[in-house]
Amino acid sequence: MAALGWLTPRRRSATARSVLAGEASAEAARKTAQAEETEAEAELEHIEEAEEPEEAEEFPVAGDDLAAAFFDLDNTVMQGAAIFHFGRGLYKREFFQRRELARFAWQQAWFRLAGVEDPEHMQDARDSALSIVKGHQVSELMAIGEEIYDEYMAERIWPGTRALAQAHLDAGQKVWLVTAAPVETATIIARRLGLTGALGTVAESVDGVYTGRLVGEPLHGPAKAEAVRALAAAENLDLARCAAYSDSHNDIPMLSLVGHPYAINPDTKLRKHARAHDWRLRDYRTGRKAVKVGVPAAAGVGALAGGAAAAIALHRRRK
Repeated sequence: MAALGWLTPRRRSATARSVLAGEASAEAARKTAQAEETEAEAELEHIEEAEEPEEAEEFPVAGDDLAAAFFDLDNTVMQGAAIFHFGRGLYKREFFQRRELARFAWQQAWFRLAGVEDPEHMQDARDSALSIVKGHQVSELMAIGEEIYDEYMAERIWPGTRALAQAHLDAGQKVWLVTAAPVETATIIARRLGLTGALGTVAESVDGVYTGRLVGEPLHGPAKAEAVRALAAAENLDLARCAAYSDSHNDIPMLSLVGHPYAINPDTKLRKHARAHDWRLRDYRTGRKAVKVGVPAAAGVGALAGGAAAAIALHRRRK
């Protein structure tokens, strides 16, 4: 995305940055989806018409073109955080050193063991990722992202959540990922899963080269809600007929926008909120806690699991 000369994030309020991030993400998502839809239509001209699908259940409603579905990515569609898996792939390709990999691994271990997003860890990961990609071509990172998906992400897709997304697709509805992960990474995942497109954090680029800055702020919390609102307006959607899915209480603003909110693999706060507001719940984990998922192999240090668990226990005792 081209640099915005008038953009001065440090002087703008948090709300204004959220709106900017949301609108930028929605714009990027629509452009990518439209381009891919055009390619898909060209291919379908050479394919025989498929059989009519079986009658859909009451929800999602088949043929409702005013409805769509919005899925959070990390720990909702995929186990763990996309940005950490992406970091592992970049380390393998010598984009950065072992010390930085250890930081990525520690943050991922915390996320997997605690089952919650830590703002400081997420901010550190974003800053690290921006510094790593600065000066690189967008096209280069997109090509690498395709490889990283096959290496680290494909096997971590939750089958249950994937089935929910497919139900919306089968009903003729568009399905979007909505994530704080880079929009390029999110777009690759959405395409591989056969989804419509993705809204993600937009990193600034000039002439196809990353500048190391963001457009607005990360697509997180309220910014996700702004992105969904902007996309719904552009797509002429009725949010009361739309669905949204997430594991995190940070996404309550997004979930509250739609008429059909779902808590998927919910953290404690979201589970409590969902029950209080009679939202639907789904849990596809093997156990109630993400601790049973395990520590990523790329950590390369078995002690990370014990260290993360000890740190979490100490953190809880101090509360």
